[in-house]
Amino acid sequence: TGFGRKLDRFIAGPYRRFLSLCLRNRYTTVAAGIAVLLLTVGIVRGGILKFHFMPVVDGDVITASLKMPPGTPIEETARVQKLLEEKALEVVAEYDKERPVGDSILRDIYAVVGGTMIEAGNVGSSVDSRTHLSDMALFLKQSEERGIPAVEIANRWRAKVGEVPGVDSIVFTSNTVRMGANIDIQLADEDFGVLDIASERIKEALAQYPGVGDIEDNYFKGKRELKFRLTPEARTLGVTEESLGRQVRGAFYGAEALRFQRGRNEVKVVVRYPEKDRKSLWDLKSMRIRTPGGGELPLTRAAYITEGRGFSEINRTDRKRVINVTASVDDKTANTEEILSDLKHGILRELTNDYPGLTFDMGGEEKERMESMGSMAQGFMLALLGMYALLAIPFKSYSQPLLIMVAIPFGMVGAVAGHLIMGFNLSILSIFGIVALSGVVVNDSLLLIDKVNRNRQEGVELFQAVVDGSKRRFRPILLTSLTTFFGLTPMILETSVQAQFLIPMAISLAFGILFATGITLLLIPSLYLVLEDVHELFRPNSIHTDSRDEIKEHKGPPRL
Repeated sequence: TGFGRKLDRFIAGPYRRFLSLCLRNRYTTVAAGIAVLLLTVGIVRGGILKFHFMPVVDGDVITASLKMPPGTPIEETARVQKLLEEKALEVVAEYDKERPVGDSILRDIYAVVGGTMIEAGNVGSSVDSRTHLSDMALFLKQSEERGIPAVEIANRWRAKVGEVPGVDSIVFTSNTVRMGANIDIQLADEDFGVLDIASERIKEALAQYPGVGDIEDNYFKGKRELKFRLTPEARTLGVTEESLGRQVRGAFYGAEALRFQRGRNEVKVVVRYPEKDRKSLWDLKSMRIRTPGGGELPLTRAAYITEGRGFSEINRTDRKRVINVTASVDDKTANTEEILSDLKHGILRELTNDYPGLTFDMGGEEKERMESMGSMAQGFMLALLGMYALLAIPFKSYSQPLLIMVAIPFGMVGAVAGHLIMGFNLSILSIFGIVALSGVVVNDSLLLIDKVNRNRQEGVELFQAVVDGSKRRFRPILLTSLTTFFGLTPMILETSVQAQFLIPMAISLAFGILFATGITLLLIPSLYLVLEDVHELFRPNSIHTDSRDEIKEHKGPPRL
């Protein structure tokens, strides 16, 4: 065919001449390849190409989770929830103005007051103890139809709501996949006072970063409470903590006096102070405590009374009290890894120096990332060892398998370049693609090295064997790489939400294979000759030649 003839002319002409130039200047070629590899590492490490654990996939649901102080009446929680709903409808109306009449970006609104959406429908959940919680969800049209990112709508909703007095926290989420908070710092110490101070300082530090929002901690103080401690006088008169608590509870909550049957129902009769005598703290302090001897003692003389707050919950890890400080990060304006690194070397280091007993650990998305990357690194190393063993046995060589596997890091170069070209950040799915790529890119190198070895076994001189082997394998290497690349192209260009999780993997495979093709056809032959130069230095009675000359003195099968 015409294409075949043109390809043959390219192989016999421009490719052969350029390959011969690279082989004669093989050390320069290898140095250029290493420079490209180092440049790629710098692009990733320098933050030019950012890494996010999971790709940011635009969702169709925006949720707002409201937390009021524990003990808040459900009517107050409902009032704030109504405010959230009003602000949400204002945001929707602003976007709908720019759309045709009747075409709204909103499909439905769902809200739960006195609990969370996870608890909704759970008959066994305690409504009384969850009156301070509320969840609300906006169900939007599919992203392809509305044309507006959900995160943009969520950010505008957050800005509309602003700071609401009396609210502990309001957290807005819009991502399809959420592996936990973007930032989750767990502080541990025996002293809640230290944890409270440390969490506040971390929240102040997080607030300084643009793109960081929904900053909160799980240190929620409970209801106001009074603590009673018996005085020596009361103990002398025989008053105990049990009798003191029973009398105070009976006076204000009530004590059961009797039960009687009314039809099929049993009725409890509870006796307590009249309502007018149990309205204020003064009424409490004015009550009198009965002693075992039949006398009475004012409560203020019977007990020391201190006012404070209890804890709605106490979290522990390894028997230490812990507080988690969490925050969300807008991926368009900030990078989670950079912020965490800055915090570790800044405020967290200062806090551990100021409070020696304080420790911290990373949770949420960062913890998931570290665990996944650690296990993947171990598996990848085992895979590389397996590949090396499988290549070393048939080649009967220790060095040639390494030569073949050189294509692996350069496949990563192509994967990074592909993400830059397509405008995607690196993610864990990109790493999956790179791992899969490692088993594919070695195939082309294997074909080329095998052909060069066959040429040398047939008595062809080294330089000519490398050139001829590269020419003979150019067509199959190029065509297999191109067919793989174009086969993955439809997936890369797919716009549906479901495909967004596969696109980073497809980019790594497609561009990695494409770039590795050029490396295989130029760098691998140069490395073959460099490796032969090294072996020439250690061979007895070898004839040393200049690196720019064609090596002709050694014939026969390879001794690599």
